[in-house]
Amino acid sequence: MEALSDARAVVRETLLDASGLVRAVASGRQRNTEVPFRRVEMRYVDLKAGRRLQLTSYDDTQSHTRNVELGRPAEEAIDEMLAQPFANWHVQSSAETLQLRITKRGRPLLHRGAATGSGEPDRSHDRVKSRRLDESDQIFRLLGIAADDGRIRPSRLAKFKQVQDFLAALDPVTDRLSEPVRMVDLGCGNAYLTFAAFRYLTVVKGLSVEATGIDVKAQARMHNAEIAAQLGVTDRLQFEESTIQAAAVSETPDLVLALHACDTATDEALARAVQWQAPVILAAPCCHHDIQRQLSAESVPDAYKLVTRHGILRERMADVLTDALRATILRMVGYRVEVIEFVDSQHTPRNVLIRAVRTSAPVAPETVDAYWSLITDWGVQPALATLLAGDHPELGPTDVDELD
Repeated sequence: MEALSDARAVVRETLLDASGLVRAVASGRQRNTEVPFRRVEMRYVDLKAGRRLQLTSYDDTQSHTRNVELGRPAEEAIDEMLAQPFANWHVQSSAETLQLRITKRGRPLLHRGAATGSGEPDRSHDRVKSRRLDESDQIFRLLGIAADDGRIRPSRLAKFKQVQDFLAALDPVTDRLSEPVRMVDLGCGNAYLTFAAFRYLTVVKGLSVEATGIDVKAQARMHNAEIAAQLGVTDRLQFEESTIQAAAVSETPDLVLALHACDTATDEALARAVQWQAPVILAAPCCHHDIQRQLSAESVPDAYKLVTRHGILRERMADVLTDALRATILRMVGYRVEVIEFVDSQHTPRNVLIRAVRTSAPVAPETVDAYWSLITDWGVQPALATLLAGDHPELGPTDVDELD
């Protein structure tokens, strides 16, 4: 296909630039094809013997690195990689960023954008790979976290730390994502973490991403769309005005985010993700009023009444109970779940993150028994169970009165 040849020629020219190439990543596979590696990274390094083209190829278990001499050997290595039916090429140079994606019908889509970061290649052979988004990334300036000189504003250090900690929590599950990665952020607000996740997955991880941020506020949609336009990514990152329950997607998301959605909005987001059978879910709950309202002096087990008689302790107990039930429900509907610290508690008391990966593995009977004991002993009905009960009758009645 001539158009595909033309697009690959553009990529090839940048790959051959031994002074300007920063980093290139090939990943995914075209429809009905096979590739020798799930991912290949390219960059130029300076060794004692001189500059070399370094290729790092990743299979399912390990990485393989080789350093190729410049000139004809490097050209042959590049042509060999370009001849493979990879579905995505992400190429960063000091001059621009190239994103080549091959659609299911074999159509090449080539996007050319501005250079990201400092634009200066790292030629060191034993570099330490950064697993997070560099503070020089322009998104921090556009979000107001960094000043025009690229330095993080002192008043925004907590937000910057939150972004970095979130990306650290996202990183371990990126290998579970297939390209193009379809990401949905439910209740995205001003979309700090939406943009951070998008930039991290595309710029740092070299993945092809199609993302949507959903929020009920029109002001948030307009603000976020303007920033996406300044980044030049409106074809891959869009924002919609909608409630979480009414949110609609054209294709099943690979990654669903719900970060600090208030009270049962977190449950609504988790329910939507489960209904979509999303492979990966990251949710950072905010306030937990629903279970707090359900607790009463009569419903609390005798052993805990000394705790719940104090308002602040009852509130914290409800927080723990709510998230424990959410995690258990996710396990019961086929997810492996971790509840981890999101950010340090000195930055925010809302520092729990629920990280769930769909496995479809059957739940252990003792987990089901423990769930029923918990909701029966405390006399509560989790909002998430109510939202999912139609599709998952094993979660029980939708009316707390039926628990008696």
